[in-house]
Amino acid sequence: MSDIPCIKTLTLVPTLDDLVTRDLDHDCEGFGPHHICVRVEAVADLPTRFGRFRIVAFYNNRDGKEHIALVHGDVLGREDVVTRLHSECLTGDALGSVRCDCRDQLAVALSRIAQEPCGILLYLRQEGRNIGLLNKIKAYSLQDHGLDTVDANLALGFRDDERDYAVAAHMIASLTVRSVRLLTNNPRKVEELVRYGIPVSDRIPHVIPANEYNRFYLETKAHRSGHLIDFEGKPHIPEQDDPVLVVPEG
Repeated sequence: MSDIPCIKTLTLVPTLDDLVTRDLDHDCEGFGPHHICVRVEAVADLPTRFGRFRIVAFYNNRDGKEHIALVHGDVLGREDVVTRLHSECLTGDALGSVRCDCRDQLAVALSRIAQEPCGILLYLRQEGRNIGLLNKIKAYSLQDHGLDTVDANLALGFRDDERDYAVAAHMIASLTVRSVRLLTNNPRKVEELVRYGIPVSDRIPHVIPANEYNRFYLETKAHRSGHLIDFEGKPHIPEQDDPVLVVPEG
């Protein structure tokens, strides 16, 4: 991680709580063309139905959006940490929409990470591939009239995918993680992290079975956006179909 621009100020600390003190005056040249710089603002315990995590809150200097990391185990200074980049999806994550696979991806990722010695899920405030909630609903309306998800975004004047992973790269660097095993079907996420100086030692497939409402959406992601999703009946590795493990509290 020697090529990361702010690595000298992101020193290794004993615990996650110490990141808050370390970052009090953090102000680096930033990542990517927009010079995104984040700092750790707060750390707390977060028991969930998937397992016990610690939640790390980040401030982003570009637009003030608040991003979080759910951290399982001791990731500080570690290599090959299982990591998931999850972009916010209100309709799926919170409201249970089955037009996409976002809620299932989030649940399966948290369940998988909770079973690892250590791991991270970054929850990124990039609703609707970063076109925002209002435009996402407009895109849904266009899809209701026959456009696929790519053409709907293009019709609204956006690119297929407006997400930027510079903030994710900085968050990983802030957690002093030395390399990640990325849980994703999207090769662009791998390329973006590597471009920003985060070593990706492995890609772990993260395929969620399609339903009648999101099959066309998933096929579009595979055929037009380059996601590595198989619809040809090839055998899937077991983890792709593992049910979500609900861990009782207490």
